[in-house]
Amino acid sequence: MYGIIDCDNCYVSCERVFRPDLEGKPVVVLSNNDGCIVARSNEAKKLGIKAGMPFFQLAQAFPDQKIAVFSSNYELYGELTARVVEIVRQEAPQYFRYSIDECFVRLDAMGDTDLKQWGEALHKRIRHSVGMPVSIGIAPTKTLAKVASHFAKRHSGYRHCCYIDNDEKRRKALKLFPIEDVWGIGGRYTAKLKRYGVNTAYDFVSKPKEWVRAAFGNIVVERTWAELNGIDCIADEAMAAKKSICTSRSFNGMITDLDTLRTHVSNYAARCAEKLRAQNTVASVVGVFVNTNFFRDDLPQYQQFAELTLPTPTSSAITIVKAAGDLLESIYKPGYHYKKAGVIVMGIGAASPIQLNLFDINAEQFQRLKKLDAVVDRINRLHGTESVILGSQQYATRDGNGKADVFANAIKHDYRSKNPTTRWNDIIRLK
Repeated sequence: MYGIIDCDNCYVSCERVFRPDLEGKPVVVLSNNDGCIVARSNEAKKLGIKAGMPFFQLAQAFPDQKIAVFSSNYELYGELTARVVEIVRQEAPQYFRYSIDECFVRLDAMGDTDLKQWGEALHKRIRHSVGMPVSIGIAPTKTLAKVASHFAKRHSGYRHCCYIDNDEKRRKALKLFPIEDVWGIGGRYTAKLKRYGVNTAYDFVSKPKEWVRAAFGNIVVERTWAELNGIDCIADEAMAAKKSICTSRSFNGMITDLDTLRTHVSNYAARCAEKLRAQNTVASVVGVFVNTNFFRDDLPQYQQFAELTLPTPTSSAITIVKAAGDLLESIYKPGYHYKKAGVIVMGIGAASPIQLNLFDINAEQFQRLKKLDAVVDRINRLHGTESVILGSQQYATRDGNGKADVFANAIKHDYRSKNPTTRWNDIIRLK
C-alpha cells in the first residue's frame, strides 16, 4: 500500500504560514523575474485568474479586486516543505521525496493500523507543526494514490485523506476522474485517447492491455494503465533517480555582453552543483545553452548548446562553474541580445565510489574540494542561501557616477517575502 502527501497550493500555502491574515483571500505567486502567475490560491482561481497569466495583465483584468502578490521565494518554500518531509519521515516506515511539494510513502509495514485514521492524524500534525495544509491519498499503487489525493484535496468530506482500499472504490473513483488529470498522461496522449472515446480514467482501464500496447506502443502509457488497474509496477528507484539536472532562467531584460552572461551561467552552474550534493550524487557531463528573444522579430536570432565530459565525475561548485564558463565562451557570439541561458549536468551517478582520472586531479585535491563545498553548504544553511558564493557569481554594475556596485542576485523579485526561518535578519519581530 502506498500513500502520497501533497502540499495544497504549495507556494501560496508557504506564503500564508507567516501571513495568516491572507487565509480566505486571493493570493498569487509569480515566476522568476515577476513575469507571470505560477501559483494561485483557491480564491484566486474562483476569480478566474489563470496560471501563466502575465503579471502586467493582472491589474487590468481584475481592477477592483484586492489580490495579494508574491515573488517566488524558493528558499522559503524549500525550507518549509523540508519540515513537512521530516514529519513524514518520522511517521512512515519508508518514504521518498518526489518533488518540492509531494512525498511518497510505503505503508506495507503498518500492520493493522487504520490507514485512513493515520492519514487524518498526519494531516493534523503537519498543519499544527508547520502550518501547511496537505492532502493525502492512500491506495495499492502510486498512480491510484495520486488519484486519491485529488479527491482528498477537492472534497472536504474526506477530511484531507482519501483511502482507496478495494475494487469498488477504485472503479467509482476512476469513473469520476478525467483522463487528462491522470498522472503519466500528458496533453498529446490525452488528445489521442479522447479521439478513441476515452474521457475518464475508467474508460481507459476498461480497454484491453493489447489495445493499449497496439495504440500507443509506449511503456509509460502501458504502465499507467496497469497501475490504474491496481497492479503495482513503478519502482521507487526508477522514480527517484534523476538522469539530469537543469537550472535555467529568462533574464530581466536582455543581455549583450559576455561578462554579465557568464555571471548568470556561474550562478546556474553553482545551483546545479548544490543540487547534486544535496542528493549525494556527482555528474560527469556539463552542458550550457543560450537563447535570444524569439518574440523579437526585429532582432537577429541565435541559439546554441555545448557540452563537456569531465575527466572526473564531480559535484564541486568550482569545477562545474569553471566548465560552464568555458562552454559559454565557446558558444557566445557578440552582437546578439540574449534572453535566456541555462546549465545542465548529466551522467549523474552515486557520489561514492569515484574513479579519479590520472591526468585530472589527485585524491588530495579531490578531498579538498569536497571539504570546501561542505563548509560552504553548512554556512549557507545556517546564515541563508548565497551567504558565501564564488567570485564569478557576483554581478558588477556602475551607477551614474561610475562607482561600482556589486550584488549577488540580478533576478527581479519586487514582491518577495522574508525568510524568517533561514535568515537572522528576517526573524519576526513581535514589537
